[in-house]
Amino acid sequence: MSHAPHPRDVLFAGEKPFPAMPAVDHYAGSEKLMQKALALQNELGPIFDITCDCEDGARAGAEAEHARMVVGVVNSADNRHGRVGARIHDVTHGHWQQDLDILVRGAGKRLAFITLPKVRSAADTLAQIAELRRIERESGLTSALPVHVLIETHGALREVWEIAALDGVESLDFGLMDFVSGHHGAIPGSAMKSPGQFEHPLIVRAKTEISAAALANGVVPSHNVTTELKDLDYIRSDAERARREFGYLRMWSIHPNQIRPIVDAMRPDFSEVEDAAAILIAAQDGAWGPIQHEGKLHDRASYRYYWELLQRARNTGMELPAEASRRFFAG
Repeated sequence: MSHAPHPRDVLFAGEKPFPAMPAVDHYAGSEKLMQKALALQNELGPIFDITCDCEDGARAGAEAEHARMVVGVVNSADNRHGRVGARIHDVTHGHWQQDLDILVRGAGKRLAFITLPKVRSAADTLAQIAELRRIERESGLTSALPVHVLIETHGALREVWEIAALDGVESLDFGLMDFVSGHHGAIPGSAMKSPGQFEHPLIVRAKTEISAAALANGVVPSHNVTTELKDLDYIRSDAERARREFGYLRMWSIHPNQIRPIVDAMRPDFSEVEDAAAILIAAQDGAWGPIQHEGKLHDRASYRYYWELLQRARNTGMELPAEASRRFFAG
């Protein structure tokens, strides 16, 4: 039986589709931790990304050596899912260009993304993206690497809408710790953890502005880490608040214990996933015209919502109804 076109081909015609990414961005700074993360990714499937950290992970004076090690990890046979990226040094650090040079020339075909920390403006971001594109061209890469931008300075927050609109930006990530530090003690340390991180007005302002700018520009908002490493309910609660109250669709992890509770919190409601599958199947059978489902009218506006929800369900490892899986995700 042949079906009408795929939702990605009809629902966003002429528009940039919203990035469908795993709900967790897991940071690893050493080779040992990167290998552990890859082993876990191969066990659980690509429900989380891995970011190899060339910024905080590298010893002073050993930046090139560290970046070359990351190239080896990204190119290794253990990277089965192609969901490993890297964070480079910030624009004020003398090694950021060499980071890009080593990473892109060495592993550009297998990197999932590049993360830019501590940008102070849209101009900083643009300068680093321009250098990335130059190295990609020289390396003969045929596709541009997605860019994730850390919003953790006053200047970046001030220009967050311009940053979100830059070509190639896929994710805006909130850097809570550096943001609080940048307030010279005016924001208490309690705002680096819950409940303060969700209640202090200056933090709430930053989180909502980043999320709004990202979502308005078709970019994924990524929430800061939780400092809790052992209490799974606490970790899950932080992720739930980030998702439900602030609109974040992705969150950082700094310890393997944090991955599953964050993924669980970011998953759509199962009954809504079943509705999404039924609505999209009926819509495809109706050549994407308006339909009725359980007494309610649906058209392309709701189809878009349900298509993105179905992708998010899949990216968080939920089992989809078999017919939806076959029609929309086979191969």
